[in-house]
Amino acid sequence: MHRAVRPFDLEYCMQNSKSKFLPGFTLVELVVGMTVGTIVILSTGVLLVSGHRAWRRTYDSVNKKIIHQADLAATVFGSVARKANRLDYKLYNISGPDFIPALGQDLQPQEVVFGDAVEFRYWDVELDKNDSHKVMDVTKPATAYALFYLDGDILKVDYGPYPPGAVSDGGGMRNTGNVTTVALAENVSNDADCRPFSHTTVNGVGQGSVRVNITLVDPDDNDTARIETAALLHNVWPR
Repeated sequence: MHRAVRPFDLEYCMQNSKSKFLPGFTLVELVVGMTVGTIVILSTGVLLVSGHRAWRRTYDSVNKKIIHQADLAATVFGSVARKANRLDYKLYNISGPDFIPALGQDLQPQEVVFGDAVEFRYWDVELDKNDSHKVMDVTKPATAYALFYLDGDILKVDYGPYPPGAVSDGGGMRNTGNVTTVALAENVSNDADCRPFSHTTVNGVGQGSVRVNITLVDPDDNDTARIETAALLHNVWPR
């Protein structure tokens, strides 16, 4: 007995095939997907790193030690000067251990005079409570002083009673008895062509506006913070 043999029919085989294609990715699709994902991850990482660096720079600019010291020095200088006696403050130049009164050089009617130190004198006691009229002693221009000066590269201030004050009349070594010394800032420098403190004089008399111009340097990265400020002495005593 002979069996009929159906001729090979490709179309018939494809239509009746029981095999199925499983879902998935081709190698090309996988490579493209991984590449795109890598680019997204790297871009996100770059943005995060850049954001962190910017935040760090902002944080350091506000919280670095030299910034705090500059704020402290400017605040203390201004607060003391504003309560000082306008008629009785002194600028000094420092030569070794001696403080020499800073005087004008050009003998001009109006002149800017520079100094290495400034001494403010002020009242720091209450009025006499036993005096019903609360009268101040007009013979006393102040009861305390504050001497701002550079000791090497450190800005310091001495607090003491007045009299005797920071330096004897005519100059000399600064007083160290019964004195409290506070360091306000470190790594301080001033411009080579001027001194850290200055004021304007008219016919040799200071007008009561004292300026400070110094620079603080961070020893770790050489960043700087500059103090350029002026304080006006308001009190005039005795009148």
